[in-house]
This record gives sequence, structure tokens and C-alpha cells, in this order.
Amino acid sequence: MSYPDTETAKALRTALTQQLADDGYIRSPEWQSAVAETPRHIFVPVFYRQVRGKWEPVTAYDAGYFDAVYSDTSLTTQVTDGRPTSSSSQPSLMVQMLEGLGVEDGDKVGEVATGTGYNGGLICHRVGYKNFFTMEVDSELTRLAKARLGEVGYYPTVWAGDARNGFPAGVELDRLVVTCGFDVFPYPLARNVRSGGVIVCPLGWGNARLVVGKDGTLEGNFLAGGSYFMKVRGEGGTGSIPYPGEPASPTERRSALGLAELGEEGFRFVQSLVLPGIGDANEVDDEGNTIGYRMWGLDGSWAHVEGSTVRQSGPRRLWDAVEEAHTWFESHGRPARERFGVTIAPDGQRFWLDEPHRSVPVPVDDTRSV
Repeated sequence: MSYPDTETAKALRTALTQQLADDGYIRSPEWQSAVAETPRHIFVPVFYRQVRGKWEPVTAYDAGYFDAVYSDTSLTTQVTDGRPTSSSSQPSLMVQMLEGLGVEDGDKVGEVATGTGYNGGLICHRVGYKNFFTMEVDSELTRLAKARLGEVGYYPTVWAGDARNGFPAGVELDRLVVTCGFDVFPYPLARNVRSGGVIVCPLGWGNARLVVGKDGTLEGNFLAGGSYFMKVRGEGGTGSIPYPGEPASPTERRSALGLAELGEEGFRFVQSLVLPGIGDANEVDDEGNTIGYRMWGLDGSWAHVEGSTVRQSGPRRLWDAVEEAHTWFESHGRPARERFGVTIAPDGQRFWLDEPHRSVPVPVDDTRSV
């Protein structure tokens, strides 16, 4: 049972709404009203935070709960085998994507990855619950989200299933928002969106705003700002790539790229396009400074950078690809995320800069299935 709406919660919600408007994330009165009137705490009765390396639950009866729920912060809401597998996304990121949809009155809006149901609650407020359709791969999350939507008076169509195969036949949408991370867009989803409709979907570390063409091709630019959703997963999975361990005989050389350059936000986005399906982790010292970086793939490719030395192993030279991508990034003037775009067809996707004919570096072959 969720904690009831209180004057404290309403005041905090009002403050969050104003903050998102002042910061330019909310641009329309319809979405401002949705955020102001949708109680996030109903959808997030518990979240988890790490305390001394362990995930500890936080509820409405714990100090700081309401301040956290009504802050512009992503909250971990499910942990599986010690790994986060569901979250309530950062509100500014959610409303930026919803604004990007260009929703109009009467539109039928779909969502992939129902999660807690909070994003769905915002959409129901905007278009009415009869015009909202959502799918979640995790059957327990589906059940909980449906119940919580009902608590606030919304009874939309909620399916349990893998949306990578598309929504049920006969469902035609005007808008579709995806709230889990993809490296490659699952094209079957596009068949549920009408010609001229809009899809906003995380690809790599960015959110692509795609318009469905008459021939079924999807095309559009990335929105400004980053995108850090949990990766798409199957039922019971974590969406993460398990670390394979250190290889026996890696090759070693001097790195042409330092860790400081690697951490630059704009370049990290480019790296996510060029190297899809990669796990990575920073190594930090006691003061939180990055002193090393590891990356790996399902095919056994592996790289480790520490100081000026890089060691690599496996069928792909991951760090070579990172260095080449950084050279491209610098030679093109360190372009902002929104200058990038993507064209998606049934046979694949292609990233570009400024214009569709100006392709970015071809992604390194990825063995990760989508």
C-alpha cells in the first residue's frame, strides 16, 4: 500500500515542477500540469540506495524519503542479484523526452518499459488513460505498475511482454516513448506507429527523436542532453554484460588517449555509437578520482587503461576503436549531441552528423543480440 498524498508531498511536487520549468525542461502547460498533479511517491513507495556496498530500502517512514522522491534524481526501485534492474528515471530526462514527442490532444501514445508506472501516469494525465498503451518485460513490475496507476484513477492498457517484437497487431500509435536503453532500435516496434508519427528512444547515450516516413524509414536528430537508462533486458535478466575476468596474455602498448579525454560527456556519446554492446567500469581511488578504466564485450574483447598504458585482448581491439573515434570527434570540432542523427530501416541503422549523407564512424561489429 502506498503512502497517502500529503501537503508536504504536494509542496515538494510543486517545487520540483517549478524547478523543471525554470531549467527549461518543461516547456508546455500540459506537461507542467501533469508533473504538478502526478504523485511520484505513489509509484515509488520504496527505493534503494547503497550503504557500505549494500542496497538498503528507503520508504516513506525513513528520513529523507520525500525529499529524494521529489528531487530531480533517478531512483533505483528494483535490485536483482545485487544489480539494479529497474528505476524511476530522472524527472528532467522524462519530461524532456515527453516534450520531444510533440503530443497533441487525442493522440494515442505508447510506452516501452512501464517500470514503476510514473511516466505512464504523466502520459495518462496528458492524453487520458484510454489513449495510453504500455508494455513491460517484467511481469511483477507490470502488476505493480498497473495497480499503482489504478490508485491514482488511471486504467490504461498494460501488457507484460517483450516489446522488441512490437505491440499486439492492430494497435496504431501516434507517439511512442521508450524508457530502456538500446544499442540498436528494434524495428518491429515501428510497425505500430503511423506514418508521420514520432518515436523518442534511447540509443547509446542519447535520445533520438524519430519521425516515421511513408516508406517506414525512421529518421531524426538526437535531443540535447544525455540518456542513461538501464539497458533492455529479458524477463529475469539484468541487461548488463558480465565481466569476463582479466585475460591471460593481453597485448600492451602506450595509449594515445588519456582518461580525462575519455570522461568528456560529448565524446562518451560518440563512443556509445561507435562501440555498442560494451560493458565498462571506472576504477577510482579513495578520493573518488578515476585512475583506470576497463571495457569488455560478450565476444571476449577486453581493454584496460591505467596511466598511459593500455592492455587489450580478444577479437576486437576496443581501445583502438576508442582512439579512432576520439580523433574523429576532435577533427569535427567536438560536435554537440543534437547535431547527430540516425536513419533506421528494416535492414539496420546508420548514424550521421548534421545531414544524413554525412555518416559518423561505422560501429565496431557487435555480437550482442537485441
